[in-house]
Parts: sequence; C-alpha cells; structure tokens
Amino acid sequence: MAKQRKVANLLALAVLAVMQDESMHRYQIAARLREYGKDRDMDIKWGSLYTVVQNLAKAGFLEVVGSERAGARPERVIYRITEAGRAELVDWTRELIAEPEPEHGRYIAGLSILSVLPPDEVAQLLGRRLAVLEEQIAQVKKEFAALAATLPRLFLIESEYGLAVLEAEAGWTRALRAELVDGTFPGQAEWQSWHTSGSGVDTARAREYVEGADRPSDQ
Repeated sequence: MAKQRKVANLLALAVLAVMQDESMHRYQIAARLREYGKDRDMDIKWGSLYTVVQNLAKAGFLEVVGSERAGARPERVIYRITEAGRAELVDWTRELIAEPEPEHGRYIAGLSILSVLPPDEVAQLLGRRLAVLEEQIAQVKKEFAALAATLPRLFLIESEYGLAVLEAEAGWTRALRAELVDGTFPGQAEWQSWHTSGSGVDTARAREYVEGADRPSDQ
C-alpha cells in the first residue's frame, strides 16, 4: 500500500531527483527538469513548482543554503537536498517500482462507456487513434535510437518502458478494431441495432448482454 507522503505531488519526486548532486534555486531546478525531460515522464504543472519547493523545505527534505541576486532581478533562494530528502527520494522510488497502483487514463474512461457510440463509428475512431499511436511510436523509436548512442540504458529505461506501453496499446487497439471491422466482436449486431433503431442504449442492459453473449444457453 502506498505511504502517506508529506509532499505527495510527483513533481516533488522529480525535484529531489535532480537536486541530488547540486544546490539550486527554483529557476535552475525548472531548467534541469526540462533538460532531463521530466515533463515527458510525469505530469508536471510548472505553476506549482514554487509551492512544491517550499513544501519540500517545510517537510525538511530541502534546506536553504544561501541566495543570489543578478542585477535588478528579485533575490533567488538557493536550496540543497537534506539527508531526509535523500531518504525520501530512495524510499519513494522503491515504492513506485515495487507496488503497482491503478492508473485511470482517458482511454480507459472512454472504453468504459463505449456502448454510447455505434460500433462502426468506434472502428473509425480507433483507426484514427491507431494512426496517431503509430506516429508516436515511430518518433519515440527515432529519439530513443539517437539517445541510446550517447547514454547508457540505465538512463533511458523510462523511455524504453514508455515505448513498450505505446506498442502494447497500439497492438490491443489494432486487434479490437479488427474485430469491429470483421463483425466478430461479441454482441456487435445487437449493439449496432440499439443505435440503428434510435432507441438509445441502456448501459446496464448493454453490459449484461455483451458479457453474456458467449455464454451457453440453459435450455
């Protein structure tokens, strides 16, 4: 079970990670996060960086070690990671790697109410999604190949996983679309008839029908 973190925003984890070897002010932290591509690895809301850094300091994971001023710019507070911060970084990373948690994505939300659309339209929409996924896969492979020439695999492992997830999603989407195009999806004719007749879809009834479409009759 996931622990209750003093600072639970994943941006805090990214901040601790980039500050392991260097003291920085907030603008340097933001630059380093972008340089390391952390905005691709997690959902970073840049406007919350100031609050996250402050909360890390309040929690004892960062400490102020000085400040600097350049010209007429406001004074910039410089932080460094504490031993407690390093311990939190290691413990949080262990948890994320070892303990899977449900991730509720937009695709899953759409799939959960798929019956509100007719199957022929779903097939078209899945085709559009598949085309985008294939473009993304090609781009990620290109970027990954370029980075792999200069960086060890250890520092590319999250990109490798991201590519595997994209390829798995594309494969599953391709198979689902093929069933709809071929007309072999269980209960598809009934699903289509709900939309053709204009009677609308009773989601509960639709789920019961589709789930029981392949069950043997009691008679």
